[in-house]
Amino acid sequence: MPTVLVIGPYRFFFFAADHVEPPHVHVEREDCAAKFWLNPVRLERSGGFSSREIMKIGHLVAQNASLLREKWDEYFNS
Repeated sequence: MPTVLVIGPYRFFFFAADHVEPPHVHVEREDCAAKFWLNPVRLERSGGFSSREIMKIGHLVAQNASLLREKWDEYFNS
């Protein structure tokens, strides 16, 4: 599970088995988790985060989408 980005309390990462799905990122904070598709950026699922926090995380994913897609390609296409 490579961590590709940390912003404040949020850890952005991939699972090694994720290569069979379209590019996406998992986000965790404590016992909360979410999954966002990267192209286009949209929430796939979440658990434990408030809707306000999901909006904040969605903005962080969108702001860093290019970097996250680059890291996805490096990890899964190398």
